[in-house]
Amino acid sequence: MPDAQNSTDATTAGSSAMFSLAGQTAIVTGAATGIGEAIAVRLAQAGATVAVVDVNQQGGQGVAESLRNGSFAVHGDVADAASVRRAVDEVLQRTGQIDILVNNAGIAGPAAFLWEQTDEDWQRNIAINLTGVFNCCRAVVPCMRGRGYGRIVNIASIAGKEGNPRMVPYSCTKAGVIALTKSLGKELATEGICVNAVSPAVVQTRILEQVTPAQIAYMTERIPMGRVGRAEEIAYVVHFLASRECSFVTAQCYDVSGGRATY
Repeated sequence: MPDAQNSTDATTAGSSAMFSLAGQTAIVTGAATGIGEAIAVRLAQAGATVAVVDVNQQGGQGVAESLRNGSFAVHGDVADAASVRRAVDEVLQRTGQIDILVNNAGIAGPAAFLWEQTDEDWQRNIAINLTGVFNCCRAVVPCMRGRGYGRIVNIASIAGKEGNPRMVPYSCTKAGVIALTKSLGKELATEGICVNAVSPAVVQTRILEQVTPAQIAYMTERIPMGRVGRAEEIAYVVHFLASRECSFVTAQCYDVSGGRATY
C-alpha cells in the first residue's frame, strides 16, 4: 500500500483546487440524513470517496448513489463495536485505505428533566453519542497509524460546553466527545493524524423533531445571529478539518454557533 502522505502530496500537486480530497476515502457516520448527509456531500464534492455508514441502510444507499462518484453505503451501528469493526473492514476491502473519519451519528434523546430520565434514556445516549465515537476511533486509528496519516472530526455540540436544561444525557455525552477529541488528538499528535471536534449550536435538521418548540426557542434565542444553522454550514468547517491543509490543528473544538459560545 502506498504511503498516504506521498500519495496525497501527488494528488494535491496535480490539482489546483485547495482543500482537495481527491484520492482519499472518508467514513461519515450517521450520513443518511441531516448534518451527516451534508458532510458526505461536501467531502464528495471535494473529491473523496465517501463510505456512508448508517443503521438506516436504505437511506444511506440513497445518499451514496446521489453523490455519483463511486461512494457507497455501509450498514453500521456505532453503538455496537462488532458492527463498527465489520463496517471498517468492508471499507478497507473496497478502497484499501481510510484517510478521514467523521463521527457524526448521534441522537438528542427525550426532552425531560434529569429526574424524569430513565435508565434506558441515559444508556442509549451514552451508547450512541459517546461510545459510538470511541468505537469508531478505536477501529480506524490502527489503519491511520499504519499509514502515518489521518483526519478525524467528531461532531460535538454547544450543549457539551454549556449544558442544556432537559437535555442532561445529551449534554453530558457531547462534553465527553470534546474531552475524547482533546485526549486522542494529543495521543496522535506526532503521527500525522489530526483529531478535532466541531460544536454546532441548533441546526435545522430532523433531530429537532426529538425536542420541543420551547427547547428550540431556548437554544435559538441565545444565538447572536438570531437564527438556526444550516447543515451545510457545519460541513464547511468539517471539510477544512478533514483536509491536508489542517496540518497544525489538532485536539481542538471549533464552535459553529452563530456567535453562541461560553468558552
